[in-house]
Amino acid sequence: MDKAPGTRQLKVAREIQKDLAEILRSKGMAAFGGAMVTVSEVRISPDLSVAKAYISVFPSDKAKSVMNMLEENKKALRGELGHHVAKQLRIVPNIDFYLDTTLDYAEHIEELLKK
Repeated sequence: MDKAPGTRQLKVAREIQKDLAEILRSKGMAAFGGAMVTVSEVRISPDLSVAKAYISVFPSDKAKSVMNMLEENKKALRGELGHHVAKQLRIVPNIDFYLDTTLDYAEHIEELLKK
């Protein structure tokens, strides 16, 4: 059974979310085929070695290509993240990207409610 994340875990996750969002923002929308990419949440393992980054993509029809680009550039993004968190962390966590579909889900619910 998973226990609730500790204070350090939450602080590190928040810092990684902020830095990763800044890295993606600096790339610009053109780098992602005109899609707006945001880091909606980051969860980090208790040993701080793996960060799960939840990414939301607008418009959602570009999500698959954006996720592919993120996967292909995972090493470079981790390297850039390393420059940002070098002072705070000894080990830069591996990043796993997951698509955050809560916006699509909310849209779907809204459409159902309108019927």
